[in-house]
Amino acid sequence: MSEETDNVQLCIIGAGVAGVGIADALSESAIDVTFIEKSRGVGGRAATRRKNGCRYEHGANYIKNDPAGNTKQLIESLGEGGLVDIDEPIWTFDADGDIQESDRQEDHKWTWKQGITQFSKRILARTHATVEQPVRAQSLNQANGRWTVTDTDDAEYGPFDAVVFTPPAPQTATLLAETTVGGEEDDRLVAAHSAVEGVSYRSVRTFILHYPFAIDRDYYAIVNRDKAHSIGWLARESCKDDHVPEGEELLVVQMGNDWSEAHYDEPREELAPVVAEMVAKLLDDDALTEPDWVDEQGWRYAQPEDSVTMDAIEPLTEIGLYAAGDWVVGHGRAHKAYWNGVELGEQLSATL
Repeated sequence: MSEETDNVQLCIIGAGVAGVGIADALSESAIDVTFIEKSRGVGGRAATRRKNGCRYEHGANYIKNDPAGNTKQLIESLGEGGLVDIDEPIWTFDADGDIQESDRQEDHKWTWKQGITQFSKRILARTHATVEQPVRAQSLNQANGRWTVTDTDDAEYGPFDAVVFTPPAPQTATLLAETTVGGEEDDRLVAAHSAVEGVSYRSVRTFILHYPFAIDRDYYAIVNRDKAHSIGWLARESCKDDHVPEGEELLVVQMGNDWSEAHYDEPREELAPVVAEMVAKLLDDDALTEPDWVDEQGWRYAQPEDSVTMDAIEPLTEIGLYAAGDWVVGHGRAHKAYWNGVELGEQLSATL
């Protein structure tokens, strides 16, 4: 619940990678940034979980570079302490489970010994942003040119001069439906809601399978290139320093969209053995049918399949509303979401 200052007050709904990029770009401006974040962590899908002596990335697996090399410079600016650049390559497999060495040129695959959440934590540490959490935004209203955000407990935050939406498009659409100007509906909000609601997403159920023995392979991960296998991605967390104790293995198994959609609401206890059987068949190792413990995470809105129509959301800037994230650029990569946030942050620095 922000304090009155002479600075411009900006609210960012969602402390994911795009929001972090906005705050980073505004770190030396006269704009005070307040995040409203529903979870207890930051980084959104660039998240790390700890269990039984293991660390694992159950959403975004690592940070990639960009063609211009800007992400490399960014990573270096965060300090090299604890930085991990995964050496092992990524191979491919097809609908029949045929695993082949990839002919794609290898790129950087960055995370940290403490986990990929370090990306957002280290960036936020060099800003002056305030993070209100866990707070779930429910509605917004503009009065006298300034915005108030109300959460699910009816607590109010603000007033803010501008608000940025960064949650996945379907969640942003829900918020837009509960956004008013002077308590009234606005045609610009109606048009934006329709456009944002139309962005489609891939769903992913991620299964974590732990084994009390090592699994020796020539690759870090394998990806299903034809998208015709029930498994979409399988990675060995032991390839990341300090993630898995020596002599053990932890597999991150991200199921394909069709399988995930069909089984999204089914209990983990019923699906984990099925997934383990698939993994054992894919890797041709019967011992993998019996992990000693499992974990799971469902990502209903894992990756956007297209981007929002900008002509529909740009008029919102007239009333101090903005949007950033992978659904704005139309590509579900952490570094793309971050740089989209930076671009918007620079725009806000020049215009607010």
